[in-house]
Amino acid sequence: MANQSYLETDTPLVPVGSHCLLELYDCPKDLLNDVDFIKKALEEGVKESDSTLLKELTHQFEPYGVTALALLAESHVSLHSWPEIGYVAVDMFTCGEHADPEKACKYLIKAFQAKNHVLLKIPRGRLTPQIKQLEESLMAGVGEK
Repeated sequence: MANQSYLETDTPLVPVGSHCLLELYDCPKDLLNDVDFIKKALEEGVKESDSTLLKELTHQFEPYGVTALALLAESHVSLHSWPEIGYVAVDMFTCGEHADPEKACKYLIKAFQAKNHVLLKIPRGRLTPQIKQLEESLMAGVGEK
């Protein structure tokens, strides 16, 4: 049986949470290789979002770069740094309505002193124009070689 797109059904999707994708550009390189700073920034961002931190994990890469993960009662946060280009990628998903990942992202923009950033907030579990557009774009690529 082939997968059916939600665009092709009348099945309503109920809201389950919000997903933020954050791109931080032109950050001070020394911050992006500082595991202690990144861990504290992640913890503070989680607090700002009204989320509950359950566990976190960090890894320092050689010669540089850090990955930090936070397991939340509401879902997760991942953060990956590339000090050599002053770039940080953040992905935060929260379930329910009380936590707001956008608040965490706004905190992280300031904490990492990003000169430029892109923030995309996507509602999850409901069919929105953004999700429809993304699905249509992905479906258009199906079958292409």
